[in-house]
This record gives sequence, C-alpha cells and structure tokens, in this order.
Amino acid sequence: MANTTQPIKNREDVERLKNYYLTTKRNLRNYALTVVGLNTALRVRDILSLKWESVYDFDKETFRERLETKEKKTGKYQDIALNNSIVLALSMLFEEKKPGAEDFIFPGRGGNALSRYQAFRIIKNAAQELSLGDHISCHSLRKTFGYHAYKMGISPALLMEIFNHSSYSTTKRYLGLNQDEKDEVFRKINL
Repeated sequence: MANTTQPIKNREDVERLKNYYLTTKRNLRNYALTVVGLNTALRVRDILSLKWESVYDFDKETFRERLETKEKKTGKYQDIALNNSIVLALSMLFEEKKPGAEDFIFPGRGGNALSRYQAFRIIKNAAQELSLGDHISCHSLRKTFGYHAYKMGISPALLMEIFNHSSYSTTKRYLGLNQDEKDEVFRKINL
C-alpha cells in the first residue's frame, strides 16, 4: 500500500493544493483542473476529455447544473451536480479564455486535450512544492473526494456507486483507511 496513490486526508492540505495554482502560480487552467478533480470523483482521463459545452450552455450563457459524461474506463454514464467550487473555478477560467463550445476545458499545446502525463506533472509538482508526500498524483484527487465524503458520513455503498466500483474492497482502498482511523473507532466506542 505504501507505493500506491493516496488521498489527501488533511483538509488544510486540500485547500493548499487547490490554491497553489490560484495564488502561488496563477494558472487558472491548473487551478480549475485541481478543483474539478477534487469535486467530481472522475478519473483524470475523463476530466481531460471534457469540452466547454458539457458544463456551459452557450445559448443561455450560463453554467449547467449538471455534467453528464460517459466514463472511458467503464463505459458507464455519470450524472454529476456542479457544485459552487466547480462553477467558480470554471467561471474564472471561462472569463480568461473566452472559449467556444467545442474547445477542451483543459487544453494542452495546440488546443488538443491536455495529456494525462501533463496533468500528472501539474498535480505532482504542486504536491512536491507543498510537501504533501510522494504518493500524490491525479488519482489522489479522486481518492480525496471519496475520503472526505466518507468522513462526512456518506455511506461506502453510495461511494461505491459514485466511483462505479464493482466491489466494496476497491472502494475501501480508495478511502485510504488505515490503522489510525480504526483505532479512533475503538477509542470512541468506549462501552
């Protein structure tokens, strides 16, 4: 388990990661990528393939309430409510870029979708600069969503559905539960 991608468990570290590209490096694309990753539980490949028309209604000139997408890995459809954090981050990026409907939200060079390797470097560099540990990557954003949802009391069964996992054991690994958290349960029971 030590060599696998880990969630970011400390809420202050999550905020530091989110704000790294907003304030320190002032790169709205990378900021929005981080925010969307933390708030949708989508795999990075699915995030990078998103186009503006999937989140913005160009006829009504407003952000959509939901993102409907088909996962590349599972072929399953996801229907994701766009929360305030996502809309705020995407609004700033939209105002800066003035994109068209068919433009990728997260473009790389030449307007094509940012590559998974580039996205990995974006998250990895920020994590190293912020001393968040060696096991933080794009997949950490997805796992961080699950970990914090679980800590807020969201049932593992619902998280399993959100992640489109076929087994609870996979979801449990995503949550990054460790002995410290198990110990906390035993201390709290105190019958």
